[in-house]
Amino acid sequence: MKDIAIYGAGGFGREIACMIMQINQVRSEWNLIGFFDDETKQVKPNRYGRIIGNADVLNKWPNPLSVVFSIANPQVLDLLNKKLTNTLLEFPNIAAPNVNFFDRESLLIGKGNVFFFGCRVSCDVAIGNFNLFNGAVSIGHDVSLGDFNVFQPSTRISGGCRIGNCNFFGVQSVVLQGVRIGNNNRIGAYSVVLRNTQDNNTYFGNPAKKFNF
Repeated sequence: MKDIAIYGAGGFGREIACMIMQINQVRSEWNLIGFFDDETKQVKPNRYGRIIGNADVLNKWPNPLSVVFSIANPQVLDLLNKKLTNTLLEFPNIAAPNVNFFDRESLLIGKGNVFFFGCRVSCDVAIGNFNLFNGAVSIGHDVSLGDFNVFQPSTRISGGCRIGNCNFFGVQSVVLQGVRIGNNNRIGAYSVVLRNTQDNNTYFGNPAKKFNF
């Protein structure tokens, strides 16, 4: 078994700990050593492991260690990835046992991606790095994803979509066939995106419209 730690000790981190436990019931793969978190004084210990330290501690970790991010904020994910400089760290792709990959041979995937329970990924999909797919996310055929995107539960990405970097998709949001999503956007919960988006905006509604706050 390989040592693994979770960065982020909140509720999302506990959910990932549960997923690691489920993976180990299928195949003994991971030894969860605990959590890292920037807010070490504010975060309470939990039943799944101890709080080991913050990014500074992790950057000095003396042994090879797999790390999974449990932070549902695209911009923070990006910053944290840049902050961790320890070359002994690895960032595996983690998937719950019941995730359905239609065709693994046609899947192109980077590192640090997390797939929660019930996700489904169709054929000829390309996925970058450090994307978080919460429960029951659906990715259609011929979809291309960049890095640091966060998909909340039951998001639906239709076939042929192109998605950039650092986007946040709210619960049960839908992106229709062939739509292009830029970078640094927020798609509101239950929104349906019918047209290509620009960058650095919030879109909400059915059909989704750009909002300026």
